[in-house]
Amino acid sequence: MSETRIHGALERLEKALARIETQAALPRSAPADDSRLAEAHEALKLRVASNLRELDTLIERLEQ
Repeated sequence: MSETRIHGALERLEKALARIETQAALPRSAPADDSRLAEAHEALKLRVASNLRELDTLIERLEQ
């Protein structure tokens, strides 16, 4: 590798490192509120349970 290319690569690495350091120094945002996701998950579980009960009932009727 030529000396010019090596210097160019080192400059790019230094710039990338500076960007990483800048981002690392920024305050972290608060974690997202997952309560809506938990509520949606619980509602989905209830719907699935209801549908499974309905399927069980239908299967029982077919077996009779």
